[in-house]
Amino acid sequence: MNPTLKLWRKLSAYPAGKQIFSKGVCLKAPYFATIKPVFEELETGYAVVRIKERRSLHNHIRSVHAIAMCNLAEVAAGVVSEASMPSGMRWIPAGMTVRYLGSAKGVLRGYATMREIVPGEKGIVPVKVEVKNALGTVVFDAEISMHISPKK
Repeated sequence: MNPTLKLWRKLSAYPAGKQIFSKGVCLKAPYFATIKPVFEELETGYAVVRIKERRSLHNHIRSVHAIAMCNLAEVAAGVVSEASMPSGMRWIPAGMTVRYLGSAKGVLRGYATMREIVPGEKGIVPVKVEVKNALGTVVFDAEISMHISPKK
């Protein structure tokens, strides 16, 4: 089993395990800590990450800033990519296309999905992320191109 997914399954079984896993992600990539993400679900090809609106994430119109939602999309896509990599494979973001679809307020969840990776595969794999508000309305979406390849 993928080590990231194994760690998730172990930690998420405990009351504060999801928060501990999420803090660990932010220790590995500190910029993600600016949005205080909390992973709610993680499986091969699928992740759900929650953030809460707060003043430090606001733009000039008092909604969550577009770049904070880009950060949410990238953390969700990065961790789902890591959890989905077969042994001996690696990934790195190659590009990101985003759309801002509505005012982002309250609790927001990023839903990341990607297809199965074939061991030894090389190329670009899209990871799609939708950010939804508490009502389930999509307020932002992104497609992150992940360059995948075997480790050297």
